Amino acid sequence: MCPMISETRPLIFVAGASGYIGGRLVPALEHARVPLRCLARDPDKLRSIVGPETEVVAGDVLDRGSLDQALRRVETAYYLVHLMSSSKDFENEDRRAATNFAAAAKAAGVARIVYLGGLGDDSDPHLSPHLRSRHEVGEILRDSGVETIEFRASAILGEGSLSYDMVKTLTERLPVMICPRWLSTPTQPIAVADVVSYLLKAKDLPKTGSRTYEIGGTDVVKYSDLIREYARQKGLHRVLIPVPVLSPWFSGLWLALVTPSRFEVGRHLVEGLKNPTVVRDRSSLNDFSIRPVGVSEAIRRAIAQANGRSG
Repeated sequence: MCPMISETRPLIFVAGASGYIGGRLVPALEHARVPLRCLARDPDKLRSIVGPETEVVAGDVLDRGSLDQALRRVETAYYLVHLMSSSKDFENEDRRAATNFAAAAKAAGVARIVYLGGLGDDSDPHLSPHLRSRHEVGEILRDSGVETIEFRASAILGEGSLSYDMVKTLTERLPVMICPRWLSTPTQPIAVADVVSYLLKAKDLPKTGSRTYEIGGTDVVKYSDLIREYARQKGLHRVLIPVPVLSPWFSGLWLALVTPSRFEVGRHLVEGLKNPTVVRDRSSLNDFSIRPVGVSEAIRRAIAQANGRSG
């Protein structure tokens, strides 16, 4: 049985509550004691991991009809859905899901959508399908007419994130690495706790129209620097040997040696690593009081969490 939610207080909605970011945002929203509703294809499974006051409703972003009742009385809707891990045709499915959600949110009178996408230059003709799809989803949500707050982030550093786990697994399992060119791509990673802080604060922004915020930590680094920093903190000696070329397909096979269960997702992620993902618009520092940490601290926290310590 779902808990009763106040008819008078603004209702917060989360699509993607069982994902990596959603699984961290929901406890933060529960701690803030806001009336909260989460969407789930398997409600019983999600109910077992959320708080007793959180309402869980059945629905699927690929099923337009299931969203109408789910979004009733919602003021702010978090859209944290990415279908890259569940579909080989993720671009079309992400487009369809975002179109469904945008239309349902508009019809339900939702006041604001908060969406987490990816960094990358829209004018880059070689932008990867993964990043291009992330940007397209943001555009679809904005075009609905519902005010949309889009955050664009690079690699998210935290125990359990795909980007961090890739760095962690490669570093721990490969004492000598033949490094493809994309390991020299500049990136501006951000700690997962800082991402959650931005998402949490977004619900309270003044209503002044749709906005896109680029968010990142204090450091612009290369992916090889992440490997070196993780190795340093773990006391590991690693040798990195750069090579001039290594195709995304071959890099995906390389990743499969250490992350076989996530090969397909890893391959799509690698395709995006050829694109610089650096914050160019720093307006997030003006509109939010959040001051993200740097790479060393973000990795320290992730290691501490893995070791069962507070990070």
